[in-house]
Amino acid sequence: MPSSPAQDAYPLQSSHYSEPQNSLIIPKIRGLDKNSPYASLASLPFRRSNASLSSLFASTSSLPSSRPSSSGTATPPTGIVAHSAFLSDASRGLTSPSPTTLGDDADVRNLIIRSFAPHVAIHASVDTKELLHNKGLRGGLLELLRPFGETVQGRVTIRDSTGASRSWDDFGIRFTGMRDGLESPQLPDRRSTESARSASNGIPDSIEGSVPARLRTGGDIPQIEEVVDRHLSHAEYHTRSDRTDYLDRGEAADTSASPSASPFYSLYLRRLLSGLPMTPHETFSHPVACVMAISSRNPSPIEELRRLYASTTTGDYRLPQWVNNEFLRYYVLIHDEDHDDAAKSMSLYEQMKRHFGLHCHLLRLRSSQCVSSDDDSVKLPLCQWISAAEELAEIQRRESYNDDEDPTPCVFESDATALKSFVREMVTQSIIPTMERLSATWNDQVASRRRGISGRFMSLSKRWTPFSTSIRSATGPPSNGSGSNYDALQGFYRPDTPEATMRKLADYAFMLRDFKLAQSTYDLLRTDFSNDKAWKNYAGANEMAAISTLLASQSLSTKARLDTVDQMLETACYSYITRCAAPYSALRTLALGLELLKLRGASAADDAARWASRILELRLVGPIGHALVTERIAACFVSRGGVGSLHWGARRRKAALWAVLGADGWLRLEKGVQARKCVDEACRLYGVDAAGEIPLAFKGMRAFVDELREAVRASRMPDQGVGGEEEDGEAQREDRAAGEETLVEVSETLTLDQPSPVSHRKSLTGAAQPAFEPLGDLSLSPSHLMQQRDDGFG
Repeated sequence: MPSSPAQDAYPLQSSHYSEPQNSLIIPKIRGLDKNSPYASLASLPFRRSNASLSSLFASTSSLPSSRPSSSGTATPPTGIVAHSAFLSDASRGLTSPSPTTLGDDADVRNLIIRSFAPHVAIHASVDTKELLHNKGLRGGLLELLRPFGETVQGRVTIRDSTGASRSWDDFGIRFTGMRDGLESPQLPDRRSTESARSASNGIPDSIEGSVPARLRTGGDIPQIEEVVDRHLSHAEYHTRSDRTDYLDRGEAADTSASPSASPFYSLYLRRLLSGLPMTPHETFSHPVACVMAISSRNPSPIEELRRLYASTTTGDYRLPQWVNNEFLRYYVLIHDEDHDDAAKSMSLYEQMKRHFGLHCHLLRLRSSQCVSSDDDSVKLPLCQWISAAEELAEIQRRESYNDDEDPTPCVFESDATALKSFVREMVTQSIIPTMERLSATWNDQVASRRRGISGRFMSLSKRWTPFSTSIRSATGPPSNGSGSNYDALQGFYRPDTPEATMRKLADYAFMLRDFKLAQSTYDLLRTDFSNDKAWKNYAGANEMAAISTLLASQSLSTKARLDTVDQMLETACYSYITRCAAPYSALRTLALGLELLKLRGASAADDAARWASRILELRLVGPIGHALVTERIAACFVSRGGVGSLHWGARRRKAALWAVLGADGWLRLEKGVQARKCVDEACRLYGVDAAGEIPLAFKGMRAFVDELREAVRASRMPDQGVGGEEEDGEAQREDRAAGEETLVEVSETLTLDQPSPVSHRKSLTGAAQPAFEPLGDLSLSPSHLMQQRDDGFG
């Protein structure tokens, strides 16, 4: 069977998700009573929050306001550092400013489009690695190029299958290692990491060097959960300095505002789509090109380039047999500006072009190491599209530093300019023209024949007539005697078969953003994969056909959406879960489908909420993902606008109920700030103020929301005693003690009638409540609790 992501080998419900895990490293909490809800956190390992570590959490260290802004956009604070993982490329100065900000619906669509980018492998010689090691880049050329490839400088023009050209400001590529995506991502053991210290700089030896290829592979849901949990805990801790309780605020809620995507949900989605594993059933992570680099120090440069080429075709760096090895080779000569002769390098560069063609580049870099005190130094930005395992490894690495110095390497401004020019030239003059040429060739020679009458007859005869073998042999060698090109024993199509070629055509069209060509090609493949019983290929074709349809179609009727998109999403989800045991792929399918359906509003928002609830039903996510998806369901119902002045058909009460469920989930995870945000949103949707001066009309829900408020208030009270230094004054210590006494009094008061607010009573999803049906008969809705309906709530 083919290799698959690590998560795809796990059962649907892993023991990792049985209980919310407090595997986080957060600052020590002092002065808490043993009965305090935060007392359990004091036993966790203490890690000083240095500036180096805080910069990784900069975009989420300040949570969005509990009341959305007038634009409905949750934007990161203006003080975010330049290399934050959440910052857009415009904020980092790598591209022109974008009119959208993180959290906008248009930005979610843009995130989905950018996640499927062409992959370019890096293969460098030993002398190149030594040159870059002297510059302070232990990750070599890959570490240097990755941030500059995520967004190509300037506008990139791409022609579609009809010959029409369109320019894009945000086109990018992914630089990867030759073996990236093939190994299962695994983090080093924390204890061994902490015990192994380098005598020179205090950095663990096991992670001091370059990032292993396995850490650059995504597809592991537990690691995504832990990354988001780290961001949440850091943000929760650093918002405790705000002592103004939200229940005491007197502002009126903005009822016209709509919720936006949480930055933590955006992080979850980005990490889900980062580091796509290299698998046989799709070619997004297969390299479209390979950069072969040598330096001007090499004594025999032409022979070295030939050796690098041979190692990728027949040597140790040969990719698996289900990867098409005929990708573009791009040859780069790195000239040492500090020590080597420029005339000699130019002569060598001309010689390279005579031997290897025009796909060559002369890259001028300084070999001396750049430090932050240099006048022309710039920080090397942190990549946005890194896997969860890689980000966790970076967090562990920075936790081990003994000082507050930022370990991010610096480069000279002249080097940064040269790297941007190199990436743009390679993309616009080599990679995109090559992909366009191959797409046109494959479309004319393979796909167009399948769209005609003869192609349909060939597909029919393949299944029902004995002549299928001879017919298929005209376009590709069959792998068995049944007339099918699918190798059921090994679980893949050979790269030279028509099915593999058409899948590559569809993926190339999708990465070039020609969604109409991609959709038509995926639709053709669905029939072939179903006939061959290649179930993972079949699920992947249905997944991308649905996504391409939603991205390509400006208008889609309800009937067409139900007959095409919904059917394809259902088929992909069923095949991934039941036939392939691939929960990561199923989660990606449902997450992309619900986001693109939500953008269409109206009845499509109801479908988006239904697919989001499917994620919860199948238990594809852990506790963090469960709370985030619950919040997203509420946002889907809010986006369903009503008709007329009375807003008939709106889903405000459903949205409010899911917001309450979101607060319930966050309190279970002891995330009081996020729970407060959900309670505020629920109150806004129910049309009551957060202070409770305008009571909720439904008695049953009113009692639960009041209880929820008290639980949120109780979870926020210990914040006054968190993070104090030893030199705090006597008055501050008395304030902390008074806050703990108040918490105990509130707990004792609430336990007269129900459980304590810390464990926060019985959840809406608890056993004592009726069975919960997400989008069916809402048995826990306020109307059911009261057995009556109030027409005043839309």
